[in-house]
Amino acid sequence: MRIIIDAMGGDDAPAAVVDGCVAAVRDMDVDLILVGREAAVRQELKRCGYHGDRIEVVNAEEVIEGEDDPMTAIRQKKDSSMRVALSLLRHGQGDAVVSAGNTGALIAGATLMIKRIRGVRRVALAPIMPTTSGCFLMVDAGANAECTPAFLKQFAIMGSIYMEKIMGCKNPRVKLVNIGTEEEKGTPLVVETHKLLKKTPVRYEGYIEARDIPVGGADVVVCDGFTGNVILKFMEGMGMAFYDMLKGIFLKNLFSKLAAGIVRGGLKSLKKTMDYTEYGGAPILGAAKPMVKAHGSSNGKAFYHAILQAKKLVENHLIEIITDNIQKYGVDTRECEEADE
Repeated sequence: MRIIIDAMGGDDAPAAVVDGCVAAVRDMDVDLILVGREAAVRQELKRCGYHGDRIEVVNAEEVIEGEDDPMTAIRQKKDSSMRVALSLLRHGQGDAVVSAGNTGALIAGATLMIKRIRGVRRVALAPIMPTTSGCFLMVDAGANAECTPAFLKQFAIMGSIYMEKIMGCKNPRVKLVNIGTEEEKGTPLVVETHKLLKKTPVRYEGYIEARDIPVGGADVVVCDGFTGNVILKFMEGMGMAFYDMLKGIFLKNLFSKLAAGIVRGGLKSLKKTMDYTEYGGAPILGAAKPMVKAHGSSNGKAFYHAILQAKKLVENHLIEIITDNIQKYGVDTRECEEADE
């Protein structure tokens, strides 16, 4: 298996990227292609003491920056690490791609270069987020600010498959984000999507309010990308704020420091649960080939887990399974067309 890595994507690239890649080839049965400024990448490989033959370096001198316009950048920066990585994937030079670069550009590249699975209307960003009882999949978390009921129906199908096949969640509970749980509440988009999902072959359990998401109210949370991105960023911020507040309480005086020592193991476990690096990245569901979007501030550990995640996508034939299910249950059905009118 060969996984293609955008070596220049992310805040700490290429150092953090190379750290994760070197650890990955030591632990996993994968070969990697690092795409980026060759001199810089090889310098980082030397720093890590790697001299093996399982990491190939492909030169790409341009970088798509975070402030670049996504569509313009992916079209015009033809020698960028992201575009070259996607081109390699498109032409079968690897089995999956991982990037921590500009999210919008990666989504645009998925649509323009990799294409969508036949029948899929929009690709979706689907990160795993922690809860008090485990984790859940958010779909969509920012790829599509505006959606139709048909889009959300497909997101539910793809998200359910991902949680079952990749995360090992048997018969995952799917819920739709709303401002209440009553049948009549919500925007026209939410109400019409609710009707569609009732007839969709997933374990749909109705609406979920935002307050119930962090306590494990669903395994797959479905919403438009605008709503999903707001929830995602809020949960990330609250996680950091909560841990900082807890740290401040335990460091307040001698007695609190002693108490911290007693619950040290629990605090470490809590920190690990809330640590995004443990979850790798967000798969781009609906793309015709396996793609993982790593967090922009990913360190080596996060890249390691993102590579592991990409490996699982390939090993578990996620694209083929989604293709079969979209063809059976999620493509151009009459109810989708009626809901979109």
